Amino acid sequence: MTAFPLTARRTPHDPDRPALRRNNRSGREGYKVNWWLTALMLVASLTVLLPLYFTVAMALKSPDQIGTGTGLAWPSPVNWENFGAAYVATDFPRAFMSTAFVTVLSVLGSLACSSLVAYAIARNWNRRFFRGSFVYLLSAMFIPFPVIILPLIKQTALLGLDNPGGVVFLHVLGGISFNTLLYIAFVRSIPVELEESARLDGATTWQVFRRIIFPLLAPMNATVGIFAFLGSWNDFLLPQMMIADPALQTLPVVQMLFQGEFNTNYSLAFASYLMAMAPTLVVYILAQRWVLSGVMRGAVK
Repeated sequence: MTAFPLTARRTPHDPDRPALRRNNRSGREGYKVNWWLTALMLVASLTVLLPLYFTVAMALKSPDQIGTGTGLAWPSPVNWENFGAAYVATDFPRAFMSTAFVTVLSVLGSLACSSLVAYAIARNWNRRFFRGSFVYLLSAMFIPFPVIILPLIKQTALLGLDNPGGVVFLHVLGGISFNTLLYIAFVRSIPVELEESARLDGATTWQVFRRIIFPLLAPMNATVGIFAFLGSWNDFLLPQMMIADPALQTLPVVQMLFQGEFNTNYSLAFASYLMAMAPTLVVYILAQRWVLSGVMRGAVK
């Protein structure tokens, strides 16, 4: 291998520029930017703003403005009172607290249960029982949820879980397969020597997991957490079929009151959609750095 000298050599053709810098620049000449493809991707990425603009415009229109003109026209005047009416109609504080209760417990349960299962499988991969458990969990991903929802509803009703607690239980249980798949790929990238050194100091398996493994899983925890958050916050089917008390229903179910048999109050409906969408945007903006890091590291490792 040829070693570069400590001082840059100068050439007679270019006496004012080091040869090393010129060589580095020439190495980039083979890389060309496809500006047409870049522009196409930029336009395609900007199109996601169109549904958001449509939602905001509809939320600020009156029923008369919705019936006239195109759906993309900006309302004039703007009707901010739609948000107040939707707030009162949905009893937003109560529905918000019920949804937050289900979502927070589902996220915490998913992080705790899935990480423990993944750690046990990843560190005992040489045992047939744990390999079989991993295959069993993955097989659950290929079973359509509508096929098993009726038996689940029957069982939860018999057990007295026809409430938000039962929804939390099924959210955590239903996400173990996919979340474990993500966690295992990340746990395998953690050196086993870290655990061995802790065990030499007298740490138990639980202490090793709690003090060493789980903190190192922070990027993947953010990834699993955002998936669990979106799945729980936007879930409509399970709360509608499981929660028997209408006073405990979540936001997606309560928002159905704007859709009647013969008409739909689009102004209030879209206003309530925006209010319900705000927490998901805030959570993703705060956690996107760890989400991307967890996905990339889990894929590489």
